[in-house]
Amino acid sequence: QLQLVESGGGLVQPGGSLRLSCTASGFNLDSYAIGWFRQAPGKEREGVSCISSGGRFTPVADSVKGRFTISRDYAKNTVYLQMNSLKPEDTAVYYCAAESQILCVLSAERDRYDYWGQGTQVTVSS
Repeated sequence: QLQLVESGGGLVQPGGSLRLSCTASGFNLDSYAIGWFRQAPGKEREGVSCISSGGRFTPVADSVKGRFTISRDYAKNTVYLQMNSLKPEDTAVYYCAAESQILCVLSAERDRYDYWGQGTQVTVSS
């Protein structure tokens, strides 16, 4: 079965950190650009960060710039989102998606991507 699986979400206090993982099952991520997205209750899904297939192009949304870092481990077929200095407004369900392209854009348009994960909840609260 071809799928993406996110993990690493949870409850964290403001100022804390989490690392999300996006692992592919049944296919190789090497030729895919990967994006991380989030959707808070009552809000539209938004792009957080993405990484090109080669790993060198990593745009981030202004709202998380300087706090979130995306990376990929080709040996583990996994893309990570390191989230530091978390704020309550970062609370959302976080999704990853794979696009068969070299470069990436922070577009949350669902049909753009070949695969989506099921999401992992991140809650930032004291």
